[in-house]
Amino acid sequence: QVQLAESGGGLVQAGGSLRLSCAASGRPFDTMGWFRQAPGKERESVAAIRFGGTYYASSVKGRFTISRAYAKNTMYLQMDSLTPEDTAIYYCAATTRYGAVLDRTGYDYWGQGTQVTVSS
Repeated sequence: QVQLAESGGGLVQAGGSLRLSCAASGRPFDTMGWFRQAPGKERESVAAIRFGGTYYASSVKGRFTISRAYAKNTMYLQMDSLTPEDTAIYYCAATTRYGAVLDRTGYDYWGQGTQVTVSS
């Protein structure tokens, strides 16, 4: 059974950093991604990684870095220069399909989410 477990969320001041982790179990995935959902907003893409290639939403490019430790079946999101607009629940996702990597509808497996709050 596939499980995705996020960790690393928390409260940080604007300009600070956080590192999220997502541990996957049950099977390996070629494609994994991070998504986020702020109160009252739709879930949006943040970043994705497929075969070592990385992809970012324009809102986080240059500030966030996605990476994977394939031996551990774990994915990370290093978030720097955080702003209050980054406040959201962050979800880890994985898929066996090969659609657009930043399209949330292409992901089959989701974690429970971890809260990230950035104070001004």
